[in-house]
Amino acid sequence: MKEKTVKESYTITTHVVLPRDAGTWGQLYGGKLMDWIDQIGAMVAAKHAESKVVTASIDSLHFLSPIRVGDLVTLHAWINYVGRTSMEVEVHVEVDNPITKQKVHACTAYLTYVAVDDKGRPVEVPRLRLETEEEKRRFEEAKKRREERIRMKKELIETWEKAKEKMGGNKYLYG
Repeated sequence: MKEKTVKESYTITTHVVLPRDAGTWGQLYGGKLMDWIDQIGAMVAAKHAESKVVTASIDSLHFLSPIRVGDLVTLHAWINYVGRTSMEVEVHVEVDNPITKQKVHACTAYLTYVAVDDKGRPVEVPRLRLETEEEKRRFEEAKKRREERIRMKKELIETWEKAKEKMGGNKYLYG
C-alpha cells in the first residue's frame, strides 16, 4: 500500500467574517465555523485518500475565543492518524484582528473521515509516513481518541436500542 506524509495533504485557508456570517451581536455563528472546519478537514482527507470522503465524526468542539465581524479566521489542517479506511484530521483555528493585530487560538477540532468509492463503500487509504517526533506523538494521541470514539459509538447504539425497546419499537419519543 502506498504511503504519504502529513505534509502532502496539509492545508491552510483563511476566511473573513462578514455580517452574513454573524448573529445579532456581531459574532460568527458557531455553525458557520463548523462548516469551515468540516470543509477543510474533508479537503485534507480527500488529498490523503485520493478518493471521495465522508465525515464519520466530529469530536466535541469548544469555542475558546469570540470571533467577530471583520476578523480573519485561519484554519490549519493535517492528518494525525490513518486506519484502514478512516483518517483523523486535526484543525486549528486562529483568529486575527487585522486592525489591532491581535492573534488568538479560537479552537481545535478532531474529525474522522472515511474514504469511499462511487457506491459509498469504504476503500483503503494510503498509510501515513511519520517524519517527525511531533507527528509520531500526534499519531499516538489520535489512536487513543479513536479507541474512545469507538467506545462512545458502541455506548450510543446500546442506549438507543434500549430507548427504542422502552418505546415499543417507536424510534421517536413524540411521533
